[in-house]
Amino acid sequence: MTQDRRVAIIGLGYVGLPLAVAFSEAGLEVQGLDAAEPRVRELNDGHSPIEDISDERLRAALAQGLRVVSPDHANLADADAVFVCVPTPITATKDPDLGPVLTAGATVRSGLRAGQLIILQSTTFPGTTAGPFREVLERGGLRAGTDFDLAFAPERVNPGDPASSSRSVPRLVGGTTPQATARAAALLRNINEKVVEVSSPDAAELAKLLENVFRNVNIALVNNLALLCERMGLDVWEVIDAAATKPFGFMRFTPGPGVGGHCIPVDPYYLSWRAREFDFIDRFIELAGDINIGMPRHVVELTIEALNDRGKALKGARVGVLGVAFKPNVSDARNSPAADVIADLVGRGAAVTFHDPHVDTFRDAAAATHRGRELDAVLDDSDVVVILVRHQAIDWDRVYDRARLIVDTVNSSAGRQTRGHQVRRLGAGWSTEAPGVVASGSAEIQKTSPSEVAAVGSAEGARA
Repeated sequence: MTQDRRVAIIGLGYVGLPLAVAFSEAGLEVQGLDAAEPRVRELNDGHSPIEDISDERLRAALAQGLRVVSPDHANLADADAVFVCVPTPITATKDPDLGPVLTAGATVRSGLRAGQLIILQSTTFPGTTAGPFREVLERGGLRAGTDFDLAFAPERVNPGDPASSSRSVPRLVGGTTPQATARAAALLRNINEKVVEVSSPDAAELAKLLENVFRNVNIALVNNLALLCERMGLDVWEVIDAAATKPFGFMRFTPGPGVGGHCIPVDPYYLSWRAREFDFIDRFIELAGDINIGMPRHVVELTIEALNDRGKALKGARVGVLGVAFKPNVSDARNSPAADVIADLVGRGAAVTFHDPHVDTFRDAAAATHRGRELDAVLDDSDVVVILVRHQAIDWDRVYDRARLIVDTVNSSAGRQTRGHQVRRLGAGWSTEAPGVVASGSAEIQKTSPSEVAAVGSAEGARA
């Protein structure tokens, strides 16, 4: 078995940078490539652009020999193994866009030599590694399985959660040959305690998509349940908390204003597109997508209802938005539901401002750029405040003390005594008393608290 000690990584974002740092910390020789010159300069200055890698860890890796360069200054032929960690976006019609992957493949081909190991990590549809990616690599004359090894090893990074890139998280890998699988697995065991070998790149690609489709479908399920609870006059958050007390056979997912990030709004469409090539329509994916895509518009409808309760129209109203990142406690705003919510509000005549402690400027779905404001300014100048993200860095006591009218889409009002018709809650209606307590005759019966639910051990459905 070849002992691979020199690694090159193309793409230094949420996936590639933790990978580069991990291999460097394991004592391997690492060069990281990124096509964005500002990113290269930022990293070489010791500043990490992502929450999962601290500046201190990055600087230690640089001191240990991590090289960060642009593709023009890289020497890929020196590497024993090359990882490709670039985005896999979708088009406006929800079709896969393999442009970044194939461009990275062409970069690899420019330095490809016999004996190398090439590993694609970018999430994609089954057949990509052994199909179009392989074809790009082989245009230089070398053949996968004969002259070089080729494998797929999907990333399992959860932005904002450094533990997701730790050694304890199992990795999957499937190569085009048994030798390629074994070789890639041996390399990954430098940074992962457990590496699971599967039969092919296609199997590994589909396993990764299943992980994200599972989350997308379950988020859609609870989003749909939230809409039903609003019709029935029930509290979806209470229902979920109650169900989560079951210690087996249930996994906790929660509703919200939509799905965002680099995975959930994108990856399922790679599978549904691929399925159509086999004359198979994946109704689960299509239906889940329809439900989740519709949540931002529902948030706008809730905002209209809340303003109507005060005798105000949305047109001409001042709307403050709290949180535009795609999930709590991160600065990543890719595919954030806030983009559609804000664009819709503005399109209907509202004046919108936002506050997010992690995001300074934000581009909505209509391509308009918004600059963040201080929390107090948003609270004081808004007829209604729409909460889209529950960042820990936001002073929620201040929000509920000062905001006159709130649309809460993430249950940030849980456990708070709110004023009459101050808070319109997604999936629950108006909050007129502290959630968690319900009157029964002259006595009060305490409902199951969120902390008690958490103690049961139910898993939370993340939105990344």
